[in-house]
Amino acid sequence: MTRRERAPCFEIGGLTKIYGEGEAAVAALRGIDLTIGDGELVVLLGPSGSGKSTFLNILGGLDAPTDGHVRFHGADITKFEDRDLTRWRRDSVGFIFQSYNLMPGLTADENVRLVTEIATHPMPVGDALAAVGLAKRGKHFPSELSGGEQQRVAIARAIAKRPKVLLCDEPTGALDSATSRKVLEVLVDVARKEQATVIMVTHHQGIAPLADRVIRFRDGQVEEDVMNDNPLTTAEIVL
Repeated sequence: MTRRERAPCFEIGGLTKIYGEGEAAVAALRGIDLTIGDGELVVLLGPSGSGKSTFLNILGGLDAPTDGHVRFHGADITKFEDRDLTRWRRDSVGFIFQSYNLMPGLTADENVRLVTEIATHPMPVGDALAAVGLAKRGKHFPSELSGGEQQRVAIARAIAKRPKVLLCDEPTGALDSATSRKVLEVLVDVARKEQATVIMVTHHQGIAPLADRVIRFRDGQVEEDVMNDNPLTTAEIVL
C-alpha cells in the first residue's frame, strides 16, 4: 500500500513542547506538522536532544504538549481527560523501550498475561510468545533469560493486546547485532502482518532501510521526511 492509499493514523499539527519557564525554558519540539498513515513503519532518527523521544511520548499520551494537537483517527488525544487517555493507551497503544520493564517475580507467560487480562481483544499468551520465537520459554523468569529474550518478552507483552500503534524507543539499543536483527524482524512482522502503525526511535542509521518512511529530527524540528518505496528485509540491512 502506498503512502497516498493509507488512511491517516496520526494527524499532528503545530506540536510544541517547552520545558521550564523564562530564561530556563527549553523548546524540545518547535511546531511539528506531520501525518502518519495506518500501517506505516516509521523510523525516527536524530541526535540526542533533537526531540524524537519527546515526540514519541506525546504520540503515546505519556506526555502532554505545550501547544498543538495530535489526532488519532480523527480524535484529538491531547484533549482527552485522564480516564479517556488511560483507556485509549490500554486499547490502542503498545510501548517498547530499551529497558525491558519486566516484572522479575513473574515468568514470561505471566508478564504477558498482565496485559491480556485488561485488553479488549487480546491474542492468547502462547501465540504472543510464539510470534517472538519464545514459545518454549514461557515458564522462565526474566533472570533466566538473555537480554535479547527479555526484550522479545517485552515485545510479546506489547503486541498481545493487538495494538493499533506500536511505539518503540531504542528497542535494540542494548542488544548485539544478531539479537537486534531478530527483534527487528518481529517489529517488521507486526507492521506488515498485523497492519499496526509502528514508530521507532533509534540512533542506528542501519535500521532506516527497513522503514516505509524515515523522519529525521534536529533541534526540535523535522529536518527531513523521506518515503522509502522499496524497504529492505531484516536479512538485507547492515547492523
